Amino acid sequence: MMDEKMIEEIIREVLKEMKGSGVAVKENPVEKGARNFNPKSDYPIGEKRKDLIKTSTGKSLDDITLEQVMKGSIGADDFRITAETLLLQAQVAEAAGRTQLAGNLRRAAELTKVPDERILEIYTALRPYRSSKQELLDIAEELDKKYNASVCAALVREAADVYEKRKRLKGME
Repeated sequence: MMDEKMIEEIIREVLKEMKGSGVAVKENPVEKGARNFNPKSDYPIGEKRKDLIKTSTGKSLDDITLEQVMKGSIGADDFRITAETLLLQAQVAEAAGRTQLAGNLRRAAELTKVPDERILEIYTALRPYRSSKQELLDIAEELDKKYNASVCAALVREAADVYEKRKRLKGME
């Protein structure tokens, strides 16, 4: 049975190895400031730059009202965060010197393309002793090719290597 301290150690090692791996984040127009976004002066985004926040169905924050919910014009997808909003939040975190949080938000932005059920399956597969190295590498390939989630794919590949070194793969119990 894994304890929390051991899991924390593994996560720290994966993050340390990823930092030195040269994994590049693909540029996004929102990230480059194509909309004149200033992460310091435009925070909090929901108050100062509501124009930048849209639902996955294209509705603005002002479109989301109790009246519209009661009419049935607003659905569950209108409450899901979008990749664009997460990337804006990543810029805010980076501007505040919180680079690790910014990285987490960028990975979360990639995962908005992955179905919830699949994310839960991947989460389970990433637990120690649940997957073989090849199974983890297959997940990384899926993330990379099917969902264009290269940063998340790199994280899974790093986890596979760390699990192999630490003998935390399926069959190594």
